[in-house]
Amino acid sequence: MTGPRLLVLRALGLGDLLAGVPALRALRRAFPGHELVLAAPAELEPVAAATGAVDRLLPASAPGRAVPRTLDWAGPPPDIAVDLHGNGPPSHRLLQSLRPLRLFAFAHPDTPEIDGPRWWAEEHERDRWCRFLEFYGVPADPADLRLPRPPGASPAPGAVVLHPGAGAPSRCWPVDRYAAVATALRERGHRVVVTGGAGEDDLVARLAKQARLPDTDTFGGGLPFDRLSALVADASAVVSGDTGIAHLAVAHATCSVTLFGPVPPSRWGPPPAPRHRVLWHPGQDGDPHGRRTDPALLRIATEDVLHALDRLDELSDTP
Repeated sequence: MTGPRLLVLRALGLGDLLAGVPALRALRRAFPGHELVLAAPAELEPVAAATGAVDRLLPASAPGRAVPRTLDWAGPPPDIAVDLHGNGPPSHRLLQSLRPLRLFAFAHPDTPEIDGPRWWAEEHERDRWCRFLEFYGVPADPADLRLPRPPGASPAPGAVVLHPGAGAPSRCWPVDRYAAVATALRERGHRVVVTGGAGEDDLVARLAKQARLPDTDTFGGGLPFDRLSALVADASAVVSGDTGIAHLAVAHATCSVTLFGPVPPSRWGPPPAPRHRVLWHPGQDGDPHGRRTDPALLRIATEDVLHALDRLDELSDTP
């Protein structure tokens, strides 16, 4: 493509990308004549395509979701570069190295040449990036989150999906409690399936063994996005911690119960809607990258999750 190009940096995970969908779509509307290139992990290419906002994905990632050292950008500098990765300065400087004609980024004391908006640490992630773009004259709607249903069939239509994994152990509710939820739901006649991301096979296997789930109802190792998306879109409910699949449930308007800790739902929770229930015991914020389950998560009991699911059942039974 020889026309103007707009580069967006968001080299993070699935949940981060889904939370950034309103911002991506706002940029697409504001710059319809630009090729919109998203710098993000290669495995998120089908997610980027599903947003309808991205023309091309530029593979970019770093361990621990840090700022990549370089970007494999070819050709002239981007006409516009947008830092949706963080508040800088490493991400600012990465984009500045490409010499874009315009740079959208948050203000930071170490990059005083950037006249951007201030970063508010307690702001909700969706609201943050929409406010950020509005500073630069780009209207954005934080509720613009929905994804189209994928064309393929769900591997378990109508099931309750349990997803015990997360990006760090501190955000993982104990497996034995997930197993207790699964057992109770199966006794009530529900089909229960378990999903896990890459590297979470052991976690899925432990839960399946404790809950005595058949092999047909376990999906470890990371389903391809189209199958995971179809599974979530046609699920009766999704139960998980604060991780990517919770954002996917929001994107498909699927009922969900999300267990929060150590980060509160005020920063990463679903939009207010009866179909989305959040469980959270306020207290001191913990380490979202910690190696042990956060105390806030441990205060959530099995009965809390089952009660939240009962309320969702009542919602579905309402005429």
